Amino acid sequence: MAPRDAVAGSKRKLNDKSKDKFSKKQKFEKRPPQDEPQSDSISDENGFEDFSDDQDDGGAPLKAPKFQKGGKQSNGPKPNGDAPGGKVFEKGNNSRESHLKQKQLALERKNSKPLADESHRAKKLWERLRRKSHVPKEERHQLVEELFSIATGRIKEFALKHDTVRVVQTAIKYSNVERRKMIANELKGTYAQLAESKYAKFLIGKIMAEGDKEIRDLIVPEFYGKVRKMINHPEASWILDDIYRGAATPDQKAILLREWYGPEFAIFRSEAGDTTAELSKIIEANPAKRIPIIKYLLDMTNQLIQKKMTGFTMLHDAMLQYFLNVQPGGEEAKEYIEMVKEDENGDLLKNMAFTKSGSRLVCLLLAYGTAKDRKHLLKTYKDTFPLMSTDPYGHNIILAAYDLIDDTVLTSKSIFPELLGKNDGNEGENLVVFANDPNARLTIRYLFEGKSKSLFDASHAYDLQILDEIHEIRKTTSKKDADARRKELIAAMSPALLAGVAAAPFDLVSTSFGCQMVSEILLSAVGEKAEALQAIASTAEGDPEAEGGEAEAEAEGEGEGDDEAQMPPGTHISRTAHGGRMFKTLIAGGHFDKATRKVIPIDPPLKFADILYPVIKDHAVSWATGPSSFVIVALLESQDFSHGDELKKILKKEKKTLEKAAKEETAEQKAAREAADVKGDAEKPAKKGKKAAPKKERSVGNAGARLLLEKL
Repeated sequence: MAPRDAVAGSKRKLNDKSKDKFSKKQKFEKRPPQDEPQSDSISDENGFEDFSDDQDDGGAPLKAPKFQKGGKQSNGPKPNGDAPGGKVFEKGNNSRESHLKQKQLALERKNSKPLADESHRAKKLWERLRRKSHVPKEERHQLVEELFSIATGRIKEFALKHDTVRVVQTAIKYSNVERRKMIANELKGTYAQLAESKYAKFLIGKIMAEGDKEIRDLIVPEFYGKVRKMINHPEASWILDDIYRGAATPDQKAILLREWYGPEFAIFRSEAGDTTAELSKIIEANPAKRIPIIKYLLDMTNQLIQKKMTGFTMLHDAMLQYFLNVQPGGEEAKEYIEMVKEDENGDLLKNMAFTKSGSRLVCLLLAYGTAKDRKHLLKTYKDTFPLMSTDPYGHNIILAAYDLIDDTVLTSKSIFPELLGKNDGNEGENLVVFANDPNARLTIRYLFEGKSKSLFDASHAYDLQILDEIHEIRKTTSKKDADARRKELIAAMSPALLAGVAAAPFDLVSTSFGCQMVSEILLSAVGEKAEALQAIASTAEGDPEAEGGEAEAEAEGEGEGDDEAQMPPGTHISRTAHGGRMFKTLIAGGHFDKATRKVIPIDPPLKFADILYPVIKDHAVSWATGPSSFVIVALLESQDFSHGDELKKILKKEKKTLEKAAKEETAEQKAAREAADVKGDAEKPAKKGKKAAPKKERSVGNAGARLLLEKL
């Protein structure tokens, strides 16, 4: 085939990689400028019409020809008078006049629409009302009244427009109960449509937040039968899940969740009170429906996962129901685990960690999964463990990992560096945060204390249910002894914990939970503890009486409950109840066993008494007569204390001071008595026929000082 002729501007290269001679630009001789008659003014008549590309009198073209793709040539402005920018102007008008005319036409079209004047005025009112701090209360009341006079009867039209829906939100904000109900009733029948709007969906959230039970029961039923459509909608899905998670009643949540089980549950609904979202009960009542229900549920779940819409609480609840109703270790369960693992970015698993059902499902996946599955789960949560540890549900996954993963090296390398620090000097700061967070402290102290009642209070009862469930599964899926696993994890985390105590002793002992954390670490951790013990002892330095500031609770009462209050600035640690308990526990060198009523010392012993005594020696009498007098009692009772005789001599010299403290009313006792007297005066007299209970005599004086006098 003959080669194509070369065209100027072609970028095709020759086979011999030599330059095409036709690709070079042709050189032209410059034409000398010709004298043209000058004109004082140029009019539109002789401006563009007198010039043409076809002139032969030497005139240059207005625009150089341009080559476009495909070899087409553009010759600049067209002869019909179009402007170079492609904008069409009427003859005799410039660009500014044309824009003004277009703007006027747009305004006329806008004003011709229904409710144009009302919308304009309502938006002006909204513009004023939204600046709450700049509007006096009386003026705001007048503006709200005018706004309702405009919007009443037109709420639906305003809500369906993106520029006036904010007006309705402002009306809800400043309305009373009756007006909110009026707005809710006017919008009746449109909530599913509003939920699909990019702007109006916030109106539903506003009215649900400001509304009452009547408004809630009006809105939620409008979503019945539409769950599959709405959960897949990019806008409606979020408002649907927000209502499901935070506003719907248990029965309403059950009705919404049942629609994940098949079309029949969306069309036919049971009567109120006769609904259940427990899939096991539904399958038990109708065993023949199991296969279609499971297939439909899996299809809806997979559809959202493929769309990367994995942050819904409703989705996590449905996923949990699916996993609870398949045979553990069966093909359905294995395929389900693989589907969860196929999420490339791990967004599904990360979102599941922060919901109740999602975190439970992850714990079950850890319990039933293989070693490879467990490794994949830990890898997914990399850089997420600190956030999970403080979450009400996410910390359960960390506890489950402690109890289920046999490879303790993998667990320690994956979790501990993120929680406690990567040897970057932040161990102390991290430990202080974890010690005082109600959820994060469980991830540290659980390995030391197990499922103790002091650690898992009533607010963490759900945690114990999860742990009991996975411990039962662990009997068949785990090979390593639970106690051996726990000791290996303690050994792995101990260096970072001891470094944290040594780095931030004063911050840790300033709170009750911090003192509890310190006591558990020093008693149960493994490794060299000398530096950490010395750091804690240094917090007792100084004169207790010179520092000032009385404690809120008497240390000698031993306090069964936790004192969550932080130590006031300038208060000596001996004046706090939690500080006295911590020192007494460390001096005893072990935990108190309620069964034997004795302290079980640890091995090797701490010998904290000898470390603390040089620090408080000069102020031993102040300690003995203050709120932490039982610390001095513990020193004398300690079997490994080597300065007992010296301490007794110091106390004997101040025996009169001890006797005075043992008899006189302390500041705490005085405050408690005055409070009781005030309360007693305010109480109503006992009813007739009932005997008044005998008043309990209050103890007066320092109980620790009395015990010291007996020992002397």
